[in-house]
Amino acid sequence: MKKYFITGLLVLVPLVITIWVLKSLIGAMDQSLLLLPEAWHPHTLLGYDIPGVGAVLTLLIVFTTGLIATNFLGMQIILLWEKLLNRLPVVKSIYSSVKQVSDTVFSDSGHAFRQAVLMQFPRQGVWTIAFLTGTPAGDAANHLQGDYVSVYVPTTPNPTGGYFLMLPKTDVVALDMSVDEALKYIISMGVVAPADKIPKLLTQYPNN
Repeated sequence: MKKYFITGLLVLVPLVITIWVLKSLIGAMDQSLLLLPEAWHPHTLLGYDIPGVGAVLTLLIVFTTGLIATNFLGMQIILLWEKLLNRLPVVKSIYSSVKQVSDTVFSDSGHAFRQAVLMQFPRQGVWTIAFLTGTPAGDAANHLQGDYVSVYVPTTPNPTGGYFLMLPKTDVVALDMSVDEALKYIISMGVVAPADKIPKLLTQYPNN
């Protein structure tokens, strides 16, 4: 009896969570319909709502924005728009911070997580997986003697929250594990283990 119940959970839980995530995502993207006049909404034209229409509209907006931004005229418009935003006191700090993060995460040349590493955290003798993000910069680097690296320690099972640390390069061990494998390992709380690979000492790290 217990065996069948657990097997059922193993089959249904991933499916239910996947459906819930997709439903939430599509529901959020459907909010883009608010940009259209009420007369153009599906429930006005057809008499009922069609889930996903807003998601398609959102994708079209994103694609069109990217298409416009890649040509010369579009780039000039974006530059003017950013200059305007950078003149607004409160908006400037928020926009610049969000843009820096988004450029790092989504840009083809960006490296939000450069390498999976193993380190002791939150105390000696306790190990966790973190991600190498670069080297200390700015005035912080002037106060650190020796070779230091910057790492991000994600929380489990939600890796969007975590800790940013700067520590000696000798305190981290590079893992022969892809970033995707490490993320799956963290999110699953160690249940989805990557292929067994021998860790190696961190001998080099990317520059900022």
